[in-house]
Amino acid sequence: MNYRHAYHAGNFADVLKHAVLALILQYMTAKPQPLRVIDVHAGIGSYDLDSVEAGKTGEWQGGIGRVFGCELPPEAGALLAPYLDAVAAFNGPGQLRRYPGSPVLARALMRKSDTLVANELHAEDFARLKDALHGAPNTKALNLDAWVALKSLLPPPERRGLVLIDPPFEAPDEFVRLSAGLEEALRRFASGTYLIWYPIKDAREVSRFLLDVRGLGLKKVLNVTLAVCARGTNPGLTETGLLVVNPPYVLAGQMGRVLPILSTLMGSGPGAGYTLNDWSA
Repeated sequence: MNYRHAYHAGNFADVLKHAVLALILQYMTAKPQPLRVIDVHAGIGSYDLDSVEAGKTGEWQGGIGRVFGCELPPEAGALLAPYLDAVAAFNGPGQLRRYPGSPVLARALMRKSDTLVANELHAEDFARLKDALHGAPNTKALNLDAWVALKSLLPPPERRGLVLIDPPFEAPDEFVRLSAGLEEALRRFASGTYLIWYPIKDAREVSRFLLDVRGLGLKKVLNVTLAVCARGTNPGLTETGLLVVNPPYVLAGQMGRVLPILSTLMGSGPGAGYTLNDWSA
C-alpha cells in the first residue's frame, strides 16, 4: 500500500488522527513542564486541497469536508474545537482550501516555548516541509530515515514528550519495522506518549502487528479503529487504526464521546463503525 499523503490529506484517517493529536496536546500543554513533540514521518506539512493529487481521490471531501463547519453536539463540539479551530485558522476566511499536516497542526496547538522536531526522509517533501515550518518558534526539520531519527532523538532532553509515528506503508514489511521501531523507542523513552497510525487493509497482517505490540507488555495503551464502510467495498482505504501508548488518563473517555459523532459524519455505508479498546493492565 502506498500512502503518499498528498493524495489522502484531510481524509477520514487524518481527521481521526488529528482529532486525537489535538486532544493529547491539549492535555499535555495544560501542565507547566516543557514539552517536546517529535514527528518522524512529517510529510510536507501543508496540503492544497485543490491540488491535482487531492483532486484525483477527493478523499478529503469524505473526511474533513464532512466535519468542518458542521454543527456538532455541544460536548463533542467542545472536544473537537481545538482541532477544528486550528484548521480554520490555517485556512483563514472563506472556504476550506488547505489542510495542515501533523507537524503544522501540532505547532499550532503547542506553546511557543515547547519544541517541535519534524523529520522527513523524502528529499522533495523535506524541502516543502521546511517551507511550511519556516519561522515557527522552537522548531527543527530533519532529513533522516524515520527509524534512525527515533534512535537519535530519544530520550528528549525535557523527558516529557509526544512521538508521532505515521509510516507511508510503502515497504512490504512496514508493520514489522513499526513494531520493532516502537520497541526500540520505548527502551530509550519508556514514559513518552506515542501516537501510532496504521491502515487496516489486511486483517491478518494487522492482527499480527497488534499481537506484537501486546507482546511488549505495555501497561497503558488505547487502540482505536474507525471504518467508513465495509472492508473490500471500496478500492481505497476504508478503515484506519491508532495506537496511543501512555495516553492521557482522560483520553479514553473523550474518544468515547467523539468517535460516535465522527463515525456518523464520515460513515458512508454498511460496515461503518468504530472500536475503542483499552489495553491498560
